[in-house]
Amino acid sequence: MTLIPDFAADDAAVVALATRLGRLLVPSGRMLATVESCTGGLIARALTETPGSSAWFDRGFVTYSNQAKTDLVGVPESLLAQFGAVSEPVARAMAEGALARSTAFLAMSVTGVAGPGGGTPDKPVGMVCFGWARRGEPAQSVTHRFDGDRAAVRRQAALFSLRGALQRVAPRPLGAMDEP
Repeated sequence: MTLIPDFAADDAAVVALATRLGRLLVPSGRMLATVESCTGGLIARALTETPGSSAWFDRGFVTYSNQAKTDLVGVPESLLAQFGAVSEPVARAMAEGALARSTAFLAMSVTGVAGPGGGTPDKPVGMVCFGWARRGEPAQSVTHRFDGDRAAVRRQAALFSLRGALQRVAPRPLGAMDEP
């Protein structure tokens, strides 16, 4: 039997934000869904590090390939062809698709270029697009560029996505005191 190591100390911040998000969702009975590409399930793993997370985490999709984005969360092939997988329209479609295929109140998506290869002048390594969709509201998206190696980009993307989810669950600015 192979044991999967615990999160490294650097990933403790990801787990701390995930735990905080869960604490905000529990009283309302609302659920969360994730759809991840470049983070490959890192966010879902952090969410499930918290005991009792099944009370607020409905499901997670890992849609690393374009075909998975289409098959699992319904991203139109035409959208992928027009904008590419690393784009805000695709990030929004991923979040909307996860929301439509779950009982969640909020779905969050991440798609990007973690590196070290795969970057282009238009979509460099470290470019990540995020989407959030809440029931009854238009999906939102944003693009951010992160520095560092593959692990650093993925970790920063997970943190950014979770912070965005926190803001959508309990809308208020996250200040320095709110950092994990």
